[in-house]
Amino acid sequence: MKKEKNDKKTSAKQLLAGGILIVSSVCLTASAVYLYDSYQDNKKKTNTFVSSVQDDAVKEDSDESGDVIDFTDKTPIEENETNKMTDQNKVTDQNKDGQQNISDNDQDVQDSQNVDIDQSGNTNTKEEADSKTKEEVEITKNTPPCKVKGIYVTGQMAGSTNNMNDLIDLVESTELNTMVIDIKNDSGEITYKMDNEVAKEIGATVNYISDIKELVAKLKEKDIYLIARVVAFKDPILAENKPELSLKNADGTIFRDKSGLAWVNPYKKEVWKYLVSVAKEAAELGFDEVQFDYIRFSTDSGMKQVDFGKEAKNKSKIKVITEFTKYAYEELNPLGVYVSADVYGTIISSEVDSKIVGQSYAKMAKYLDYICPMIYPSHYANGAYGIDYPDLEPYLLIKSALEESKEVLEAKEKGEHQAIVRPWLQDFTATWVKQHQKYGADEIKEQIQGVYDAGYEEWILWNGNNRYTKSGLASND
Repeated sequence: MKKEKNDKKTSAKQLLAGGILIVSSVCLTASAVYLYDSYQDNKKKTNTFVSSVQDDAVKEDSDESGDVIDFTDKTPIEENETNKMTDQNKVTDQNKDGQQNISDNDQDVQDSQNVDIDQSGNTNTKEEADSKTKEEVEITKNTPPCKVKGIYVTGQMAGSTNNMNDLIDLVESTELNTMVIDIKNDSGEITYKMDNEVAKEIGATVNYISDIKELVAKLKEKDIYLIARVVAFKDPILAENKPELSLKNADGTIFRDKSGLAWVNPYKKEVWKYLVSVAKEAAELGFDEVQFDYIRFSTDSGMKQVDFGKEAKNKSKIKVITEFTKYAYEELNPLGVYVSADVYGTIISSEVDSKIVGQSYAKMAKYLDYICPMIYPSHYANGAYGIDYPDLEPYLLIKSALEESKEVLEAKEKGEHQAIVRPWLQDFTATWVKQHQKYGADEIKEQIQGVYDAGYEEWILWNGNNRYTKSGLASND
């Protein structure tokens, strides 16, 4: 009897111990899952752009001249009215707001993986679309491909004889071989008197470049590869003069960002046609390549109130930007001109940033000759790629971002067309970043070396004032 009681006690203890063990295991598992999720969340957050300045904010360079640089679309995601660096907690909060910007129409993009839409509205199966794109790539271009080493040039600079001569001298005396020249800038201006019906109707043409044909001929004589920069959906002139094409708030008023600038609606096909008509004019002038910038949605917090219209029903931001990219490529490729697009660097890996702006790195690369990620070290959050202060480690940041680019694009399907990667590099000092450094010759060289060590061969330097660091470039000798 006593033995039976002892056996029962022993069984009870064993049962209790087993229960404790199970509970402990569950708790440990839950803790592990929580820590892993937290780690993944933090990992994703550090790969997003620094949420510090407004999209169209003017930033000050830190050189002695005190001149102002307009970085246009080379600025971080998630605009903020201040030009100061925010701490990591604020970055996280703003990125969460960015996720909230995704409206009902910004669904997961898997529906765009199997069906494409051509410019006439007809649907093609994925296999048919890929086959068509592959055939179009084989169209002969007007000029042989160039391993671009370039600089950006504003319309005003291109129209100034003395300043343009200085830039030409810079190209001829260094390893540079390319100029990216504004044809349609981020103010919506066409930088010369283009004979374009819509541009003339809305008063978009200006006379920054008095004789565009003469300029193109002069640069071509010097064997300079010419890229026409065409800003896409940030167009206050078109939006104000044709409000039916603008982004609208839910109450029907025109959406304006924090700088008071209106944007056009990427869902409107009339906007697509206008942009491509401008690009075609540039191609006919003799530009070797058309490069679209601002090929995205505004990241202003006010976008939460925007009604994209009936065209946006059941169509995500990513899908419509991809469709426009495909449309532009199919329209321009037969003209023998190369087609490229600027994209945010962090869309390579950040789904949050990708959905906010509507840019899919891998999908857009299917319909471009060149894809140009803006991977300025100053524009990454502290901790990105495990780098405490990215602006202080230009070589490591560039190399890390481009290695990730290679990894993402290697996932393409066999036989599928893919754009060549050509990054934008930083030739400016980001004084608004707390942990920054002055960018000079060494920092330029480090970024360029990062490109090469990641396995890429092309790059373009960005400086909004078009003042470039000659000592950071190899001599033409």
